[in-house]
Parts: sequence; structure tokens; C-alpha cells
Amino acid sequence: MMYWTSFQVDEWHVTVAATEIGLSYIGIAENSKLHMKEWITKYYEDELIEDASKLTVYIEEIKQYLVGNDNNFSSLPLDLQGTAFQLQVWQALQQIPYGETKTYSQIAQQLSKPNSVRAVASAIGKNPVLLVVPCHRVIAKDGSLSGYRDGTQQKQNLLQLESNVRK
Repeated sequence: MMYWTSFQVDEWHVTVAATEIGLSYIGIAENSKLHMKEWITKYYEDELIEDASKLTVYIEEIKQYLVGNDNNFSSLPLDLQGTAFQLQVWQALQQIPYGETKTYSQIAQQLSKPNSVRAVASAIGKNPVLLVVPCHRVIAKDGSLSGYRDGTQQKQNLLQLESNVRK
């Protein structure tokens, strides 16, 4: 079974989905429900059931993050579906500390694939669990925000949120 729900935290519109194994999708755009359904259909055969009670642990962690509490989400189980390369890139993203950024080229270097910057960027763009796999922390070499699945304004908002770390 795949469970999902949507909820609001301040100005953030959040959609989450998870299997019994772990978190499979997070979106923070108003159209995230549609994107979630497309993602789930592509990678899972599970029935999609709306049930917030099955997602309480994820909801609480995400809410804590979105109100400005430093959270690395390390205790959340994930059920990620992607290519071996995508999974490798997403693992590298999880190593970027809260409040810090890296460039696409730094991620490619970290993976010992310095010529794969575009492939890294493509894998980052397909990250299904925004926030938990912090693709918003990856910026262009020139310091610009570059792209973000849920919009560059959301990326900027997340980076601003993290720059105001509450200890």
C-alpha cells in the first residue's frame, strides 16, 4: 500500500507519500498532488490511499523542519525508486549539512565522476523526496539557484529558512 496526504505549514503546501517501507515522495508546490500521482504510477504498483494517520512520523518531522528547526531527517526510513546512479546522487545530497550548499560540480567530483555534471543535475531534478534528500542545497557554480522541481522561489525560500537556523 502507498499512503499519502497533503497538509499546510505556514505558507508551505506539502504532499507526502510513503509505503510500509518508508517515505517515497514529498512535494511543496500547490500542484504536488498531481506530480506525486505521476511519480507513484511510474515507479510503484501499490494502491494509493489517502490516510494521514499512516504518515504521522513523516508529517511531524517535516513540520519541524518547515518551522525552522535544524533537522537532518536521519531517522526517517526511505523507499526510493530510481536508477543506481540516481540513488548514488541522492545519497550524496543527504551528506550536505543543514544550512550549507554545494555545486553540481562538487557533487560530481564527490562521486568521482567529474565529467557527469549534467547527469548529476538530471538525477537531482528527479529527486522524489524534497527536503529529506536536500536537493535545494545544490546551486550552480556561479552561485545562482539554477532549477528546482517545485520552483526556484521554493528553493530560495528553503535556503532562507536554513540560513535562519534555530539552535
